[in-house]
Amino acid sequence: ETCSMRPAGGRSIADALIDRYDGATRVIVPNTGIEAPVQRNDAATQRVARGDRYSFELKPHNPTHKAPNKRDLVYLEPSPPFCEKNTRLSILGTHGRTCPEASDRVDGRDLMCCGRGFRTQTMSVVELCN
Repeated sequence: ETCSMRPAGGRSIADALIDRYDGATRVIVPNTGIEAPVQRNDAATQRVARGDRYSFELKPHNPTHKAPNKRDLVYLEPSPPFCEKNTRLSILGTHGRTCPEASDRVDGRDLMCCGRGFRTQTMSVVELCN
């Protein structure tokens, strides 16, 4: 018998990323003024030790949330509003966008329609086959 490890399928990786994205935490970086430790290889070069590169601790923006761990996705600033068109930021807005019917994720009607409501359209299409 031969056992080998293989990577997870693309769908399971995508699902894991979506779950992390949905649970991302806004954080603040404490301004401690402490620099990362420097490891000297020789007199001419200085390198930051790999494990000490980011030795500060990220704090959640909302103090009631738990501090993020190594595997959590974090962000520093909220995204700009995407509901309305903003040419300066190249945001097209969501007017006229098609949304999946039953999605609870970021592509769902609740978020994509930005509280404006939505219009359901049913179409019948006749196609020739063979």
